[in-house]
Amino acid sequence: MTNTAKETKAQRVERLKRSKNPWEGLEEIRRFAREGFESIPPEWLGTYFRWWGVYTQGDGLGVTGGQDGEGRALQCFMVRIRIPNGLLRSEQLRTIADLTRRYAHGIADITVRQNIQLHWVTIEALPDLLEALARVGLNTTSACGDVTRNVTGCPVAGVDADEICDASPIVLEASRMLAGNGNFYNLPRKFKISIAGCRVWCPYPEINDIGVTAITRVLRGTPEVGFSLRVAGGLSTEPHLGTRLNAFVRWHQVLPAIIGIAELFRDSDVLREHRERARLKFLFLRHGWTAESFLDELQRRIGFQFDPAVEESAPADVYRDHVGIHPQKQPGYCYVGAAVLRGRITAEQMLVAADLADRFAEGGLRTTNMQNLLIVNVPRFNAESLAKELDAIGLRVGGSPFFRGTVACSGTEFCKLAITETKSFSRWLVEELDERLPGFDQHLKLHVTGCPNSCGQHWIADIGIDGKKMKVDGRLVDAYYFCVGGALGLHQGTARPVGYRCPAIEVPEAIERLLRQYLTTRQAGENLRRFFARHTDTELREFLAGAPVDAVSRDLPAVSVGRLEQSAGADGD
Repeated sequence: MTNTAKETKAQRVERLKRSKNPWEGLEEIRRFAREGFESIPPEWLGTYFRWWGVYTQGDGLGVTGGQDGEGRALQCFMVRIRIPNGLLRSEQLRTIADLTRRYAHGIADITVRQNIQLHWVTIEALPDLLEALARVGLNTTSACGDVTRNVTGCPVAGVDADEICDASPIVLEASRMLAGNGNFYNLPRKFKISIAGCRVWCPYPEINDIGVTAITRVLRGTPEVGFSLRVAGGLSTEPHLGTRLNAFVRWHQVLPAIIGIAELFRDSDVLREHRERARLKFLFLRHGWTAESFLDELQRRIGFQFDPAVEESAPADVYRDHVGIHPQKQPGYCYVGAAVLRGRITAEQMLVAADLADRFAEGGLRTTNMQNLLIVNVPRFNAESLAKELDAIGLRVGGSPFFRGTVACSGTEFCKLAITETKSFSRWLVEELDERLPGFDQHLKLHVTGCPNSCGQHWIADIGIDGKKMKVDGRLVDAYYFCVGGALGLHQGTARPVGYRCPAIEVPEAIERLLRQYLTTRQAGENLRRFFARHTDTELREFLAGAPVDAVSRDLPAVSVGRLEQSAGADGD
């Protein structure tokens, strides 16, 4: 009698990817739209749609009540619109707003990779949505799936008064080369690229599979702009900050380097064995790769050697949200950045923002990694008037540190992998903190993520809270586990899990206690990162709880709410 081994999740996905390039399936999508949801086969619902920036929407309960680490799905979709470098024109935003109103219940989310995400989209509406986007030069291709995700860049590229160079042309070309390219439709898992010409590394190169940052060297007395190269950054359940290679990458070498790394990732069979360990970082975390061996393999593939790296100045404790009125390099112009609380934006707000960009500027807008929206090329005499009109629709050009600094993932409202609700919770949390701590004077990154996969990037926050469940009076409730002190740049390090967990309803009071302790005991010039660094986990737990408490683990013992399975990043942005 022969025993047939059950196909693993990784084996199934790899088999499906080998059998079809989903980007060649547009006619199938149109047929599904004509024939209805019931006509869609499981391989499209669970795999192929993602290559089109589409995946099934959860039923509002998240992972709870599902099985195998995934909650139940509705007969509608999330659709992620890819926006390379966050570059938008007013007519594009107006189109997104119209589609949001018609097909997405009037709401959208700006994501942590500069995309705009819609929900509630039916299969019948999907072809029309894709065609409407294409007419204004937008698409959803490569926004999800085992492909190169949206290539991010500095949202003020080309206008930043202090930038080293405008790297957005490289971002756009990298996106054109990889998104929709059949040579790269089948990667082991998602692949993230960040390219920045600014000095403050706006798009977080430290947490991307490829992080490219501008740098200047002097060669034979002549300054030359080139780039530093980091690889294998990523968050999820095993965070790994990017490893800098010993390479000075010249302008014309950036794209060949990106293609070479993408090929190296694509051809790595060992990364296809487990879905949970399929990211580039696991070459370093599990398979013994080093910066030296990675560089050697990359140079072998691309057929040329890089010059050695030069010393770089990593940004130290800079805030990267771009909120406010800021002068541009173009004399007499500025850009105006508005905070979009937890990234949630309505169709009406988008329409007004597009109109304002036309009235007060030249129609140029940008999305940011902190889920905000900018209008660029604003004549300085228009800036204050524009700011007032943005404030009037709830897109604050000022705002408290809590309003500006709160980032949230999709949560159980839409995500099948989430454990807690995040968007409404984040709005309530900000309102509570504004009332409890008026006048709080520090920049603060407060990141809310609804499960361990870190789509809300809690590992890089000053205060990062990670969604859990707790039993209170015999009933399971949303809860959060605290990590503090995450930082990027010169003082990079992932946030420390401090052993404190509490029900969601108690989070505002815990943060208030922590921040009041900071305000009353901080040393001269001490920011939150340094304050957290000089206190022990035991002390920080006491600040949060208001009394000495024992440490708890990040994860509860198994409870009967489905398998709260952790993965290497879900299908997050």
